[in-house]
Amino acid sequence: MNKGKWSFLFLIIPLVILSAFTINTPEKIFFSNTLFGASNDTIKAKGKQIFFNSCNVCHKDSSSTLAPGVSILSAMTPKSIVATLSNGKMQAQGAALSKDERKAVAEWLTNSTLKNTILHDSAFKPFKISNNINSIINHSGWGNDLKGSGFRTAQQAGITVKNVSGLKLKWAFAFPDATVVRSKPAVINDWIIVGGQYGDLFAIDQQTGKIGWRFEASAAIRGAIFVEQKGSAITAYFADYSSNVYAVDVRTGKLKWNKRAGFDAQSSVTGSVVVYQGKVIVPISSVEVAAAYRGDYSCCTSSGGVVALDANNGKIKWQYRVVPKASQTGTKKNGSPLYGPSGAPVWSSPTIDVKRKRIYIGTGQNYSQPASAGSDAIQALDINTGKLLWSYQATSRDMYNVACPYFENCPDKNSPDIDFGMAPMIMNDDNGREILVAGQKSGVVHGISPDTGKPLWQTRIGKGGKLGGIHWGMANDGKSVFAANADNILALDNRDTSIKGSPGIYSLNPTDGKVNWKMATPPCKDKKGCFPSNSAAPLVTSDLVFAGSTDGVIRAYASSDGKLLWEFDTVKIFETVNGVTGKGGAIDGPAPVISNGLLFVNSGYGMFGQAPGNLLLAFESAQ
Repeated sequence: MNKGKWSFLFLIIPLVILSAFTINTPEKIFFSNTLFGASNDTIKAKGKQIFFNSCNVCHKDSSSTLAPGVSILSAMTPKSIVATLSNGKMQAQGAALSKDERKAVAEWLTNSTLKNTILHDSAFKPFKISNNINSIINHSGWGNDLKGSGFRTAQQAGITVKNVSGLKLKWAFAFPDATVVRSKPAVINDWIIVGGQYGDLFAIDQQTGKIGWRFEASAAIRGAIFVEQKGSAITAYFADYSSNVYAVDVRTGKLKWNKRAGFDAQSSVTGSVVVYQGKVIVPISSVEVAAAYRGDYSCCTSSGGVVALDANNGKIKWQYRVVPKASQTGTKKNGSPLYGPSGAPVWSSPTIDVKRKRIYIGTGQNYSQPASAGSDAIQALDINTGKLLWSYQATSRDMYNVACPYFENCPDKNSPDIDFGMAPMIMNDDNGREILVAGQKSGVVHGISPDTGKPLWQTRIGKGGKLGGIHWGMANDGKSVFAANADNILALDNRDTSIKGSPGIYSLNPTDGKVNWKMATPPCKDKKGCFPSNSAAPLVTSDLVFAGSTDGVIRAYASSDGKLLWEFDTVKIFETVNGVTGKGGAIDGPAPVISNGLLFVNSGYGMFGQAPGNLLLAFESAQ
């Protein structure tokens, strides 16, 4: 999909210019607030020399080892790299380096200054959780349930059409140094568990916004937190961007285990894990889509996929690659080889079909030639073995990376880059028939048979494109499908000029896909750098649809007819409960979370020219 990759031309030119100065991944290049002057030239040169003398053989992007490549390492925090070299998995290798040399390597790799934001004692409170093992977990995972419905009952929500107009800000929490907020919280008793851009995992008190504990992962936490309870034991599972998967004891905030799930040097995780029957199901994407912009890079070898880990210890149970192992397909003008097939990343959270014992995933485009049958597809896997059961390819021959359309590693200048950035939802239609419903960046919503993978209906709600169509997900209340259509004007698919961009919220009938109602995203008015669209996944309750927009406004609509009932503009400066300067921005990525009368909303998405921010906002009805 998705918002974690570079997808349109106006970002490519500055990317190429900056490539002369940094090896960082694109998100780090453009949106780290420590980009320029992060470390002095002497430290950079020293760190670079040490890395290429001691580390590059195993960690280069084109390495055939399982060690994470440079692109993945550069997305990590300098603090986590120093810790790994000092007392982590690379302690033996780091033992030969002095403290300053380990720091130099970390700062050169990440192009960031090693620092640690100190929060005042007033930002914390003792972490206590009820020993009553009933109903501790109120919300968990990306889609709110294993079927990916995005639904909450009126009882679970505590907010209805009768009191939604009274929603008021309760508190604002700021993630230190962040410009992007895209982790979806889990709700456990009186606490929420949520991740941040620089690898922090926080336990936050629902009522006060105070921190109970803080855990540090190695890289950005982009997805939802999945929580499982067994007796009195409560475990939070999540993955970081470098494809490290963690199990954390919620009662203590301490690590139980962690394991890198990626099977390629370029493997990453942009989606969310799901835990079911002792397995942690991990979606695998890849940063190679960005690495390919370099003319000297031999593109491309990585594959999207799914990995199942043992929930007790992190051991690998099975792996599934969407495309087979790549082989050399040709030679570039500069003499370096070309490889394929590659790509077909799994950007999103998997969906679990308990009845059929299956996993459903959505895949992205190929990165290089030849095209494969597994790209831009919805696929069904056996949950016990990872075996592919069926594949529905909606768009064939979609081959794209950020070298397109002008640079050497571009496989097809005309490919549209129209992934399935979300896995399908399982729901029943009006006749009681179980169906899968999935949205694509093409702007098309698909109804699919879960038994055969055959399409039942297709409905176009947008023009689609690299930043168009359905990005992050949809929701349903068992009666209607609710889709957010992005259609960002900066990156629409203009191959067919007869189709117009139409960002907004749509309600569809699950039986035939017909549109019940649609509400266009309101214009930005006087906001600078604003692109009006609905890219973030929606949340639906028994009578409401909550949807954030890239203009930074969170809105509530009546699910019956789309009437606007409440809105709040988050693009402003906030006084925060943890004492960190807080500023709202674009709302993108996951849906809001609602539980027991509280609404939690992320604000800030400093990518693709959208407004940065660093906030988690809590709202409560005054009525």
